[in-house]
Amino acid sequence: MAHVLYYSMTGNTKKIAAAIAEELGAGAVSVKALARVPEEGLLFMGTGSYGDKPGEEMMKFIENNTFTGRKIALFGTSGSGQGKEVQVMAEALKRKGAIIIGSYYCKGKAFVVVNIGRPCKDDITAVRLFAREMAKLG
Repeated sequence: MAHVLYYSMTGNTKKIAAAIAEELGAGAVSVKALARVPEEGLLFMGTGSYGDKPGEEMMKFIENNTFTGRKIALFGTSGSGQGKEVQVMAEALKRKGAIIIGSYYCKGKAFVVVNIGRPCKDDITAVRLFAREMAKLG
């Protein structure tokens, strides 16, 4: 069983989380609504980028939980196109004992005119493929 956990301020990451969840027949849950990590199953964790950093709520969630031996696939979105939020999350999760099995990043709409229409249909198709591949490793 897989669990999709995310933090999204603008809806970009929520859209990606929903696509992963739908592909795997799982639910997508905001970390704002969770206190603890689900005890079993592969985790997909994602956030948007806010100043090249993961969302504060996601980082609090990571800090307040244990991930020893857990397989985690990461995903992220940002208007800047850098994907640094995924790297920062990976480092924090590894310090908490997680095993990062893969990551996915796509551009997200930002402000009024940056990356309009993103995540797009092609992004959704790509993340669905990513989800299937990660599920095989989980």
